[in-house]
Amino acid sequence: MLQIEHLTKIYDNGVHALKDVSFEVPDGQFLVIIGLSGSGKSTLLRCINRLIEPTDGRILWNGIDITAATDEELRLIRRRIGMIFQHFNLVRRSSVITNVLAGRLGYTNPAWSLLNHFSHADKQKALEKLDRVGIRDKAYIRADQLSGGQQQRVGIARALMQEPELMLADEPVASLDPATSHSVMKYLEQLNKEDGITILCSLHFLSLARTYADRIIALKDGRMEFDGHPDDIDDQRFRDIYGEDAVRVEVR
Repeated sequence: MLQIEHLTKIYDNGVHALKDVSFEVPDGQFLVIIGLSGSGKSTLLRCINRLIEPTDGRILWNGIDITAATDEELRLIRRRIGMIFQHFNLVRRSSVITNVLAGRLGYTNPAWSLLNHFSHADKQKALEKLDRVGIRDKAYIRADQLSGGQQQRVGIARALMQEPELMLADEPVASLDPATSHSVMKYLEQLNKEDGITILCSLHFLSLARTYADRIIALKDGRMEFDGHPDDIDDQRFRDIYGEDAVRVEVR
């Protein structure tokens, strides 16, 4: 169980990105967070693993207060929280398998990781994760030789190397075309349904959220505007979230 309690984030420049946000996520749920750019989606996800430090409030995961964790405690917590980024966050000049092995850094002796020394078991595990996302044949080529969709699959494989219980996906399909977007989302759906990994995924498009989410949370100007089933977002709710002039766009 993930519990967000009265979460607030005010940046140094005075931007109030999150305003008293509270909700709970049961284990195994596929939760999608929607909203306009600047609504607080990325800030919320990055506060959960403390890539961004909250200003106020608490984040509890399986009874552990992440917001109060020491650096060493946080290192152990982050082992089990995978992160997928909008712009892939790969070392583009390194091989695909080297990027995937980066997912084991939390489990590896830091001195060995600096030398890119990983065990045979870890290398086999990396190949298995690449096989799972359909690009094992790309393991030994440079990451910058892949398409955007393939690079995002490397990001998923890297996150899987952590053996995560919780996966945070920050706008994972924002830079992809519609067909590739569905391909990436189906991999996340598979991890949720087959592996029981809890997914928190931020998206722009309501149509994608409706296709894959068990539940939707909408943010507007840092506040929660909606929390419920995807089918409960009618035309009025859509305008409340995206504004009176917003037009629905279907991602097919």
